[in-house]
Amino acid sequence: MNGNYNGYIQYLVSKNVPLRIIDKTRGILEQSDDIKALLKDKSLSENEKKSALKGRLPQEMLTFAINVYKNGDEAHIKEIFDAYYTHCISKQGCVKATVRYVTPLTTKQQSDMENFIRDRFNTSRVNIEYRKDPEIVGGFVLQVGDFVYDKSFRTGLKLMREKLVSKASSADGNALQKDSETTKVNSSDIISVLRSEVDDFRIDSKSAETGYIQRIGDGIAIVEGLSHVMYGELLEFETGVRGIVQNIERNSCGVVLLGDDYGLTEGSAVSRTKKRAGVGVGEALLGRVVDALGSPIDGLGYIEAVDYFPIEREAPGVIDRKPVTVPLQTGILAIDSMFPIGRGQRELIIGDRQTGKTSIAIDTIINQKDKDVICVYVAIGQKSSTVAKVVNTLKAHNAMSYSIVVSASASEPAPFQYIAPYSGTAMAEYFVSKGKDVLIIYDDLSKHAVAYRAMSLLLHRPPGREAYPGDVFYLHSRLLERSCRLDDEHGGGSLTALPIIETLAGDVSAYIPTNVISITDGQIYLESELFFAGVRPAVNVGLSVSRVGGSAQTKAVKKLAGTLRIDLAQFKEMEVFTQFSSELDPATSEMLNHGHMLTEILKQPLCKPYSHYEQVIVLFASTGGYLKDMPLDKVRDFRQGIVEYIKTYYPDIIREIEDKKQLSDELSLKLEKAVKEYLG
Repeated sequence: MNGNYNGYIQYLVSKNVPLRIIDKTRGILEQSDDIKALLKDKSLSENEKKSALKGRLPQEMLTFAINVYKNGDEAHIKEIFDAYYTHCISKQGCVKATVRYVTPLTTKQQSDMENFIRDRFNTSRVNIEYRKDPEIVGGFVLQVGDFVYDKSFRTGLKLMREKLVSKASSADGNALQKDSETTKVNSSDIISVLRSEVDDFRIDSKSAETGYIQRIGDGIAIVEGLSHVMYGELLEFETGVRGIVQNIERNSCGVVLLGDDYGLTEGSAVSRTKKRAGVGVGEALLGRVVDALGSPIDGLGYIEAVDYFPIEREAPGVIDRKPVTVPLQTGILAIDSMFPIGRGQRELIIGDRQTGKTSIAIDTIINQKDKDVICVYVAIGQKSSTVAKVVNTLKAHNAMSYSIVVSASASEPAPFQYIAPYSGTAMAEYFVSKGKDVLIIYDDLSKHAVAYRAMSLLLHRPPGREAYPGDVFYLHSRLLERSCRLDDEHGGGSLTALPIIETLAGDVSAYIPTNVISITDGQIYLESELFFAGVRPAVNVGLSVSRVGGSAQTKAVKKLAGTLRIDLAQFKEMEVFTQFSSELDPATSEMLNHGHMLTEILKQPLCKPYSHYEQVIVLFASTGGYLKDMPLDKVRDFRQGIVEYIKTYYPDIIREIEDKKQLSDELSLKLEKAVKEYLG
């Protein structure tokens, strides 16, 4: 290694940089292309780079990383880090090593092994323990501290199996694309693949950092020996099951298993993957039902991913965003007129069980047909039959072609329910990165919080209010903050979130509901009493709000719905106040009649979203006083009939509404004429 590299090592030695910081930096530089692009940018000064990278790279490594890229030595950064590892290990004095073998090593092989360790770890003292281990089949495994050099037959066979499975899956996927009836790979192809793999079989020395299970049970493993592991890192157990690091203690880490713990016992080996948990993403996900790990569960075959997105990702900064001004119409008149949702907004749907929360979300997905919006529905802790019903509804309305369903059902372990919304968001962010608008629904975050609580208690985290851990607010805030509308420099895509929260007996002041209300940009509160009274959607106009407001409405709807919410709120108060009165003055009677009419006009059947022009026509007729003397049992027929009448006899009105999205005086006169004609 030349003097320049020695200078880098001396710098790290002088700063006494911990190995965990080195490992963290290595992982960030391997995974983040935008950070590497910043470091290579010669137009930025050193101070500008430090400012841009603050919080994204460890503080101790900022100057080091900037100088390496400034001098064009980034290709040798792994070599520099390895040399620094060697230096740190050599300071520990005598190096202890363990060699596991099947066939005893000869004297010469033992001597070569000692010389290798001396050279690799720059030490003069080596203490090697030789241990027979028939389980590795053949070859040997050398372990020095947390680092393992695996040259065993078992690992070689495992790698060969992974290659064969990958090739078979790829071939199976290609066969399914070419011919839906052809689901078997040609047997001669399998034989040729097997022959080539056996001919090419060799046992490469593989370096890895490993630890051992200290305790395992209830889907949680306590692992010792991984001194440089990162929070949220994906670990691989010797049975092939993977897990995510959730706790980091002084001498161990807590890992949640993403699969069955069958075959794992105390002492089983665990190795680092040095990458964060993530899912495969791509256009092939559209129209599919997948689990929390992105694997298909709809029986339609292999999904070919074009990229890998980490499930946990930093939310875009304020500078990268732009205001929410483009409507995302739900097709539900009561919501689009009074509590509009914009692309990039986070609007909470909250209410007791069986009040129509999921129905609003499904109607919103159905209404995005032909609007160039990708939809992701995440089912957390739902019954599998409920998820199947949702999928069938979407298929019946041709909505699956632009939708992805992510399911972590109630029968699945808590870790799957915990990562499901993050996985769904990662899939959505792939499309956002392509400049597309995406809608994501989390159904529901109450069960998500319960799954996280169960997982945290098993990890022995201290419980707080209602037994939830102290970071349960951060659990949802880091998820929902990823929803936004990006500016044009960052692609101009948007991610709109509709989280769902289930309340108990209408208690919106409970812990989880208040947390999510404070994170979101408004809430649609569904009331049980209204639902059972036949008002559907059962939206409570007093407790519901959209903090984006008219910014996310078309000018036509904004103009017509201006006083709608106030009128309904006054009606609700007056209805309660006068329920025991026998005689009412004309003004009060008129207000009550108008309120009853508005309540009736806002009732809407399931899976029948209104288009924009239908909403404008119905609002114009109902808020303009044209239905003042109409009996309530005739309102529903009028609502359907007026739209059909205008569609048949005045199609130019519909074209103008859809083209201009605003209500001019001339258009108002045309609508007035059409309504009066229909009423006779």
